[in-house]
Amino acid sequence: MSQTTPSFVHRNLPRLLLEAREAVMQHTRPSLREHGLSDQQWRVLRVLGEHAGDPAGVETGRVAREALLLGPSLTGVLTRMERDGLISRERCPQDARRTVVRATAAGLKLVATLSQTIEAHYAWMEEQLGKAQLAKLYVLLDQVIALEAPGGEATSEDTSEDDTE
Repeated sequence: MSQTTPSFVHRNLPRLLLEAREAVMQHTRPSLREHGLSDQQWRVLRVLGEHAGDPAGVETGRVAREALLLGPSLTGVLTRMERDGLISRERCPQDARRTVVRATAAGLKLVATLSQTIEAHYAWMEEQLGKAQLAKLYVLLDQVIALEAPGGEATSEDTSEDDTE
């Protein structure tokens, strides 16, 4: 009995996306490690930094979604970050079943420090690829995300070239 080898027409997109992520993170990880942060802790801090102007804080479910962390993993990450003085947690005043999170002053200082290094790397990437190419990459990635979302259908109007990080 002979087995047939599958015939793939397209390249392995999930693997390419992971390789691209790892290539970008090679430049970021050393700075994170210098400050004692894991990738997951940085993603949480970045989310909290992006929502720092929200006086109500950020509900943990939103943090989990935006930082791409599962709930049980987020709990451990938040526990360590709270211990290290980077975040604070409290029960949501409107719904005691929910928890809201905020970056502390120390956490926000770390976001400001690391954002300089990360933005410098993005500027270098923009210089290497060109502003238009990097903008296209952002648009294409946004379209793939929208297309693969439940009920998603990406169109060219779904994202604009102004939607860059």
